[in-house]
Amino acid sequence: MRHQILLDTGPLVALINPRDQMHQWAISEWSTIAKPLLSCEAVIAEACFLLQSIYRGEEGVMILVEAGIIQVPFRLSEEATAIKVLQSRYKSVPMSFADACMVRMSEIFPRSSILTLDSDFMIYRRNINQVIPVIIPQS
Repeated sequence: MRHQILLDTGPLVALINPRDQMHQWAISEWSTIAKPLLSCEAVIAEACFLLQSIYRGEEGVMILVEAGIIQVPFRLSEEATAIKVLQSRYKSVPMSFADACMVRMSEIFPRSSILTLDSDFMIYRRNINQVIPVIIPQS
């Protein structure tokens, strides 16, 4: 079992949407991960937006949050300055708000890995120069 996993938008959407091309990968990874997973409201909002046309898609996200399977310990009011610095540092990528929150969470939870489909996390660094451990599909 893996521990202290930070959940990004892509795997959450893939888990809930059976038509997503990464659905089977997400199910397989989900089964190896210790719960709860940690995330942020930006990821939850993105996932709900992307799943709004999928039958019970948004509800699926909320059920996972309500059940405590996904927990949201991130507090933007406490991390706004750090998010602003990250987005400025990676403006050439560019870094989305949700990605900045995930990178910041990886700094707050130093033993974590990010479960993601986003290869930008191979570019991003936590604490300026540290590689962020990711769980990502093999190319």
